[in-house]
Amino acid sequence: MVARNQTKYIFVTGGVLSGLGKGITAASIGNLLRSRGLSVNLQKCDPYLNVDAGLLNPREHGECFVTKDGAETDLDLGHYERFTDVEMANSSSLMAGRVLAKVIADERAGKYDGDDVQIIPHLTSAIQDYFEEAGKGYDVHIVEIGGTVGDYESLSFIEAIREFAVRVGRENCLYTHVVYMPYLSASQETKTKPAQNSVRELRGLGITPDILVGRSEHKANGSVKRKLSLFSGVSEEAIVLLPNADNIYEVPLTLENSGISDVIVKKLSLVKSKPGQLNEWQSMVKRAKKNYDRSVTVGLIAKYLDNSDTYMSVVEAAKSAAWWNNTNLNFVWIDAVKLGKEKNPKAVLAKCDAIIVPGGFGSRGVDGKIFAAEYALNNNLPYLGLCYGLHMGVIAAARIHGLKEANTTEVDPKTPYPVIDTMKDQKGKENTGGTMRLGNYECELNKGSKVAKLYKQTTIVERHRHRWECNPKYVPEYESWGIRSVGFNPGTGLVEVIEGTKHPYFVASQFHPEFKSRPIRPHPLFDGLIKAALQKGVR
Repeated sequence: MVARNQTKYIFVTGGVLSGLGKGITAASIGNLLRSRGLSVNLQKCDPYLNVDAGLLNPREHGECFVTKDGAETDLDLGHYERFTDVEMANSSSLMAGRVLAKVIADERAGKYDGDDVQIIPHLTSAIQDYFEEAGKGYDVHIVEIGGTVGDYESLSFIEAIREFAVRVGRENCLYTHVVYMPYLSASQETKTKPAQNSVRELRGLGITPDILVGRSEHKANGSVKRKLSLFSGVSEEAIVLLPNADNIYEVPLTLENSGISDVIVKKLSLVKSKPGQLNEWQSMVKRAKKNYDRSVTVGLIAKYLDNSDTYMSVVEAAKSAAWWNNTNLNFVWIDAVKLGKEKNPKAVLAKCDAIIVPGGFGSRGVDGKIFAAEYALNNNLPYLGLCYGLHMGVIAAARIHGLKEANTTEVDPKTPYPVIDTMKDQKGKENTGGTMRLGNYECELNKGSKVAKLYKQTTIVERHRHRWECNPKYVPEYESWGIRSVGFNPGTGLVEVIEGTKHPYFVASQFHPEFKSRPIRPHPLFDGLIKAALQKGVR
């Protein structure tokens, strides 16, 4: 018998092709249920044989999002946090490699009592255990299954969510399937056959979807919904048509206007829920869509330009800060590798009202990033350095003031001036996953500093992902270089924040403030950057 306080589960799957927006769909549903007063958690399941996302290629998979408890995860967890304003945890990210490692460890420990260990039931049962653990204590737990239905590597997760309905009761599970509907310009019609086939494949695996989300490049007419209903067996009221939106934050409002929240509440018997209160979200979307009478140009000094998802949280944090400063944001992607080889790199940066040097690792593009920091220091250009961007800022300041060979030992292990060096507890771990300084750490800010004024407090908690640090040996010299350390870890003395001494806005942090930015609440450091850019010159 199912307990009265049984968590309800919503599973989000995708068909036809990847990149349809399952993460945005899951996050949007979470947003709507939160607006109804329900407690919500989300979880991303990826079929990769990695244990976590820490060593995935950012070019292919986008940024590595870090949770408060130090999990290195898929970028969809960033969407979850931005849309629901709930901090995710390690349990919200599940990769196949992690499950397999647990099953094998349990087998080696004799926990299966001599049973032959198989995909079904042992692997699928282990996956279900992760669902239950992550959903414990919440009204609703939303689980996104990565990849598409039919992928070989996803089959164990699909089977797990089918079996899960038997474990907790079908009345406590709701299946949402996201499909793609291509538009043929020759016949000027939206085709539903790929969507029909995807639903058929899902049903062939034992799962009948309760809700169908039809993604398309163009707005589809009403007959598409009737046709989808006829051939999928999903009622029209439970089908949502989602054409491309101008802004991803419009999706929850589109879903709410479609009535899908009521469908979810009814199907899952969510008696505690009440009509959604979306006033704050609606206000934010209006700001995001508005064309303002002033603009700022912010350059992102990046080494990955072939996949903007690599810097997803940074971009969204900058956008949010611009909206709340009633400003249009012109984002300029500047190739860090090319910048270091440009004949006239100053001309590239002179077009910007501010620049951001984001996090990263390795030597590729480092010359361009250091030059950008030097230019910002010498020309009073507002600068925000994030993790690696702090390292570049310290190196730039040292070189400007005489230490021409100053560097990080990450790039030059033999530099005579290792102003950035490996943290003591990180030595020897440079090529291993999940061992960096990760997650939330406290930082004490100097009272009266620019950064403390932005935060309006002197004790903050921010998320980290790094292995190198500001070498304590050189910190006393910072003032003579035109910078000062204004934030420290209270336990280790590690430098967390620097700022320029005679600069309108030269700020860099060892942590990643972008992870805690929200569309309804911009992060103080990004807010400060936009304000400084506006003071430099409105365009």
